[in-house]
Amino acid sequence: MKITGTLRKDLAALKKILPAEDILTFDFESEAGLAFTAVFADPITDKELLGEQVIRPLLRYEGAPTAEEVGKKLTSPEKRTETDLAKLSEEVLAGNPVLLFEGMDEAIIVGTKKVFVRAVAEPSTDVAVKGPREGFIEDVKINTSLVRRRLKTPELKIEFLNVGRRSKTYVAVCYLDGTSVQKTVDDIKKKLQEIDIDIIPDSSYLTHFLSSRPYSLLKQIGTTEKPDIFCAKIAEGRVGILVDGSPIALTAPYLLVEDFQSSEDYFVPPYRATFTRILRLLSLLVAIYLPAFYIAAQLFKLQLFPIKLLLTISGSIRDIPFSPSLEMLLVLFVLEVLNEASIRMPKYVGMALSVVGALVLGETAVSAGFVSTPAIIIIAFSGIGLYAVPNLIEQTSVLRLIMLLVAGSVGTYGIILVTAFLLLYLVTAENFGAPVLAPFSPVVGKDLKDSLIKYNLGSLPTRPQTIGSKNKRRLKHE
Repeated sequence: MKITGTLRKDLAALKKILPAEDILTFDFESEAGLAFTAVFADPITDKELLGEQVIRPLLRYEGAPTAEEVGKKLTSPEKRTETDLAKLSEEVLAGNPVLLFEGMDEAIIVGTKKVFVRAVAEPSTDVAVKGPREGFIEDVKINTSLVRRRLKTPELKIEFLNVGRRSKTYVAVCYLDGTSVQKTVDDIKKKLQEIDIDIIPDSSYLTHFLSSRPYSLLKQIGTTEKPDIFCAKIAEGRVGILVDGSPIALTAPYLLVEDFQSSEDYFVPPYRATFTRILRLLSLLVAIYLPAFYIAAQLFKLQLFPIKLLLTISGSIRDIPFSPSLEMLLVLFVLEVLNEASIRMPKYVGMALSVVGALVLGETAVSAGFVSTPAIIIIAFSGIGLYAVPNLIEQTSVLRLIMLLVAGSVGTYGIILVTAFLLLYLVTAENFGAPVLAPFSPVVGKDLKDSLIKYNLGSLPTRPQTIGSKNKRRLKHE
């Protein structure tokens, strides 16, 4: 439905679309007698800016009743015209006031939205000793400004889409024109436009629709809360996605090796970065496989233990009433419950709960003979190892449970079989044309220089070949 130019009729039509009580109107006239009405959403509109930038300048307006002339009088830097009532109602609900006036079949949208945001701070999930400490927040405009500040180039394209039938959530697709793969950009925009859901409260909702295997256990879309990592991935040829209301940005294509890398790796010597990346991988493997091999060795292959260690374990589990697999599952269950409770409870209560769980409950359970000391040590070490790669905690904790169940029922053969299936899946998985296990499968020689092994900057003159960017060179030697 279009605006007719009759103020009362247009206002009635707009109020019919927006009958809520917090949608307010303000009527006023200029000195020349031209009637205006500002329509705005009370909770999310900055009324002070509306008065200063819109109403005050128009009170003395004596020009022609045209949208172009009226717009020149407004002091707001963000303004545009629109004729469709449905789109005008969307702008009002987004916090941008709509200015209607008699005799014109156009309305002016003014950007005086009230923004409630927290300060830009270091994200708690990705702490770095060296390097930038800024993190994304819940406002997409501020997040795009953090990206613009790091990529001061006209090649940076930021395209906004509205996703969600009722939420109309702003989703920003960020990429470097000429560097990012255009097919990936088009595929992502197409998938976002095809999403038909009521509300998008967080970027994690989009991962299901963007993934080629939405029901997969493993990740297929990269995530980060740091603008420096986000910009670095875009500069390599990836496409970034920012969602209004979420501090977590998405990147595609995603490679598994990304989660073993850290922004701090690029601010320390290469040998240190290589060491920490390999350490993260080993920690994750130990976290997944150590409890399973401990159970399998107890039940099926006692000779895997050295004789002195076997005697120690035998003495500790002698009076335990549970089977080794049930005992390990019980300790793992208690650990997961304590973890969830400590996260959900208030900060100081959570700290006390951790102390009670670790010291009182653990020590009491061992003293009472319900569980053995080796089981608690192994599960505790496994839990610590998972947090060496925090972006994969959800996936690896499930893998650890699967390995435990298989080890308790089949033994080492089951562990090897599940590992083979996992490797087969990783080798065949891809998203937006990039193999998830690259640059190891398939082997891409040049990309190996920034995988688990980190070469110095001078040895990385080209962008990752796995991404497929046509603009291959990023460092020009003198």
